Amino acid sequence: MSISSVSARDFSLRQLEYVVAVADTLGFRRAAERCAVSQPTLSAQVQQLEAVLGVKLFERDRKRVLLTAAGEEVVARARRILVEADDLLAAATRARDPFKGTFRVGVIPTIAPYFLPAVTQILALAHPSLRLVFREEKTEDTVRDLWAGTLDAGLVALEADLGALEHAEVLRDPFVVALPKGHPLAKKKKIAQADLDHQDVLLLEDGHCLRSQALAVCGQAGAHEMDLRATSLATLVQMVAGSRAVTLLPELALSVENRGGQLEIRPFSAPVPFRTIALVWRPRSPFAEAFRSTAATLRSCTGKSAGELARDRGEHRRPRE
Repeated sequence: MSISSVSARDFSLRQLEYVVAVADTLGFRRAAERCAVSQPTLSAQVQQLEAVLGVKLFERDRKRVLLTAAGEEVVARARRILVEADDLLAAATRARDPFKGTFRVGVIPTIAPYFLPAVTQILALAHPSLRLVFREEKTEDTVRDLWAGTLDAGLVALEADLGALEHAEVLRDPFVVALPKGHPLAKKKKIAQADLDHQDVLLLEDGHCLRSQALAVCGQAGAHEMDLRATSLATLVQMVAGSRAVTLLPELALSVENRGGQLEIRPFSAPVPFRTIALVWRPRSPFAEAFRSTAATLRSCTGKSAGELARDRGEHRRPRE
C-alpha cells in the first residue's frame, strides 16, 4: 500500500490512543497497563499503524523506547484527533442536556480556596444534574491540559498568557497592599503605586500568574523584589508578617489569609490594579454555550465585590453561637 493510498479507514482511533500512550509512558508495558489491554495486543496494533503509515514511530530495544522524528509529528496530530473525537462524542451525548454529566475544571491555586467554597453550592442548585470535578493547578498546566483534552474548562486570571482559548469574564479582583505590623506605609489610608518605590517586595515563585501580575505593578513603581519567593499565598503572608517587606494580595484571598489580622491591609488609590477571573475553554468546544451560561451564573452570585464575596465566605464558615 502506498502512502498516497492511505485513508482514515485504514487505521482506528484505538490505534492512535495506543500510540499516544506509548509516547506518554515511553514503554509498551506501561502503555498497555494504561489502556487496559495486553502488551502483545498493543504492540501489534502499533506495528499495524506503522505499516499503514509506512513510517517507524518508535525506536525500541530491550532497555528503552524513543519517539522518532516522524513519530513526534504523528503523535502530535493523534492527540488533536483524539481530543476532537472526544468532543464529538460529548456533543452528541449532551445535545439534549448540556448540564448533565461531568465537567473537569482546572482552577489556579490563587483562586481555588477563596472562590470555590462561595460558589459551588450555587452551581449545584442551578445545575443539579451537573457534576463538577475541580483540579487545582497552575495556569500553564491548565492551558496545556485544556488543549490535551484532559480538562473541559479552566478558572484562571485573564491577564495570563492563554493563547487562543475562548473565555467569559466572571469577577474583577482588585489587588491590595499587605504590610507587616509597624510598617511606615501603614500610616496611609490608601497607597499609590509610586509609594512602593524602593520598597522590598516578597512575591510568589515562578509559575504563578499572580507573580507576573504583581511583578508588573511593583516593577512600574520601582520596588525591589527580594530573593526569597513563596510557594503559596499562605506562605507569602507568613513571610511578609515576619519581615519588613511588603506584598500584593488579591482582595478575594483576604478573609482566609489575613483572618488572624497579622498584616496591615491598605487599598490602592486610583487607578487600582486588578486581575480578571474568567472561565476559559477550547475553541469549538461542544460545551461553549454551557460554559457561557455557567460564567453568567458565577457572575450573578459575585455581583458583590471580591472583598464582599470573601467576607460572605467567612460568614458561611463562622460557627453558630
